[in-house]
Amino acid sequence: MISANSYTHKAVCRILDANLDRAREGLRIIEEWCRFGLNNSQLSLVCKKLRQDLAIWHTIDLRIARDTMGDAGTGLTHPQEEVRSDIISLLQANFCRVQEALRVLEEYGKLYHPDMGNACKQMRYQVYSLESNLMGYQKLELLGRSHLYLVTSPQENILGIVEAALQGGLTLVQYRDKNTDDIIRLPLARQLCQLCHNYGALFIINDRVDLALAVDADGVHLGQQDMPITIARQLLGHNKIIGRSTTNPQEMQGAINEGADYIGVGPVYETPTKIKAATGLEYVNYAAKNCPIPWFAIGGIDMNNINDVINAGADQVAVVRSIMESEQPTLTTQYLIAQFHRFHNN
Repeated sequence: MISANSYTHKAVCRILDANLDRAREGLRIIEEWCRFGLNNSQLSLVCKKLRQDLAIWHTIDLRIARDTMGDAGTGLTHPQEEVRSDIISLLQANFCRVQEALRVLEEYGKLYHPDMGNACKQMRYQVYSLESNLMGYQKLELLGRSHLYLVTSPQENILGIVEAALQGGLTLVQYRDKNTDDIIRLPLARQLCQLCHNYGALFIINDRVDLALAVDADGVHLGQQDMPITIARQLLGHNKIIGRSTTNPQEMQGAINEGADYIGVGPVYETPTKIKAATGLEYVNYAAKNCPIPWFAIGGIDMNNINDVINAGADQVAVVRSIMESEQPTLTTQYLIAQFHRFHNN
């Protein structure tokens, strides 16, 4: 161990003090969202225990080494620290803050106490698990309260249409383009992903797990002929959303058994994007009574028939043409979402 009277000892103590403060503050910010934003006592308790475990190491000799006036870093800042565009970016920034602080504590702690380095290492792994669980929970929570799901079709002004819909309150977007070359699809997917995240919305990729990984999308939507959900989960990790298209109760149960986070139910009406025959409202009614996970009625749904679909039991719908081909995507989005609020308020 370093000498108690050395300059090095004081410097190490200042480093440990600063990073203990940093880690505990970051955890408190995360804990507040778990408690008040998600009302999740389990995740809140994990944050609280981590803070308490860190507090054990925040001893008086570390605190008295603090020299705020002489700290050369108090005036340093970065433009990214001044902006938090949404709750996801806020949480991710503070998870990074905690993890970096714990790594510093792990290394410098070895100079201070024989057990401190290993203790902080174990806490860092716990924070990784917390991040995965919380971000996954956050995405699923938003998925579950998204009444409207936009599935895109190739359009010259796709970015403008999607942004207009996001301005109308849309919180869930799927990028669907089966024919465009990847050299075009990849940068467009990256732009759409960033656009959605700027508005606090989820961004899903149709079919392509590799593309979802490349742009760090929130998940992927798979058809019946696509890879098994278990394989997609291994590739994407447990904090990503995976959906599956279904056209009948057997496919629904299969998707549930595989571990799908949500399913598509349809096509409800005839539509050029679906080659299978329309299922009508009967399958919607079946899903309303039997599906334990989020599900979206899809297929030919528009402003003229959405209330029929809602009355059949749908609380979430996916649309393509009604927004992508709308002259006023913002107003169309607002109208479609408003039908759910009107139904629940009656």
